[in-house]
Amino acid sequence: MSFSALGLSPSLLKAVKEQGYTSAYPIQQQAIPVVLQGKDVLGIAQTGSGKTAGFALPILQLLEKKAETKNRFVKVLVLVPTRELAVQVEETFYNLSIHLPQKVKSLAVYGGVSINPQMMKLRGTDVLIATPGRLLDLVGQNAVKLSGVEVLVLDEADKMLNLGFKEEMDRIFDLLPARRQNLLFSATLVGDVETIVATQLHNPVTIKVETETSVPDLIDQVAYQVAAEKKGPFLRYLINHENMQQVLVFASSIRTADNIVGKLKKNGIEAAALHGDKSQGARTEALKQFKAGKVRVLVATDLASRGIDIKFLPYVINYELPRSPKDYVHRIGRTGRAEASGKAISLITPEDAHHFKIIQKKMGKQVTKLPTDELDLQGM
Repeated sequence: MSFSALGLSPSLLKAVKEQGYTSAYPIQQQAIPVVLQGKDVLGIAQTGSGKTAGFALPILQLLEKKAETKNRFVKVLVLVPTRELAVQVEETFYNLSIHLPQKVKSLAVYGGVSINPQMMKLRGTDVLIATPGRLLDLVGQNAVKLSGVEVLVLDEADKMLNLGFKEEMDRIFDLLPARRQNLLFSATLVGDVETIVATQLHNPVTIKVETETSVPDLIDQVAYQVAAEKKGPFLRYLINHENMQQVLVFASSIRTADNIVGKLKKNGIEAAALHGDKSQGARTEALKQFKAGKVRVLVATDLASRGIDIKFLPYVINYELPRSPKDYVHRIGRTGRAEASGKAISLITPEDAHHFKIIQKKMGKQVTKLPTDELDLQGM
């Protein structure tokens, strides 16, 4: 379905075209008309399903008709679990609002950086994208008022709760006006997420686009059986042999991620790490360099990877397997987006074999496994 059939304004359609969106994803087809009608939405969707544009576009259209925002009183509040996702969502709002006749100001605020510059930028903000802790810091400084919020978006609600933000979210709910539009997006609907749905959403329209363990058909999966001590050399062999120019590598720990980057650089492969021990500036710069193609390999931990959204990422490699099948699907779902094919590769040691069988069973899909014992990895 084309975006023009969804009731969007010419200004937004122009921005959509410039961003390279050709047709609306299922969640966009369903969410945009409902949001425009002012209804609450419960969206069950994985990262990469197109949900950000699914709520940003109709919100921007609604803001076109609103009066100018009073200082410190934001109209739209988007809560997100991580700094990277905050930056990603703000970038989407900015890019899609660029042709609107009336300027819509969006701002991302998050911890890990000085609060003063964020306070100074808040004046006249229409759409505030925030992590819960930093938002409460700003409220405590009297830098922002939440009593004027007309639309609340909870993006990746399950992840916010998993990261321990329940108390902060409850405090934020108490500061919001009772009458508002609520849009909640989550990969799962269990436990505290259900409680939020029951207490904060009013007769929501439920939109479910895919199951937890579904994998897009455009992702070509392959696994290599490799001894633990040969993982590093084989990774470097793989990158060079397949001439990978842009590859996202997942590691399970900060220490492993840094070790991988060090070895890659030592062997002439430009790489950067993305994890929680890095400063926000370093993380932002690493992602920027990777997106621009100046860094071939980005090595990330699962938490830091939230917000990595690259339309045509060709390769994802699981250097180490995640703990859950859901996280595996989330990882490999970073490729095979925007109707472009992608390749997901997993390095499987003998110790990983049983766990990988469980992942495949949950996915309902067998992954081709290839041996590596005959490869010459000397000099890698």
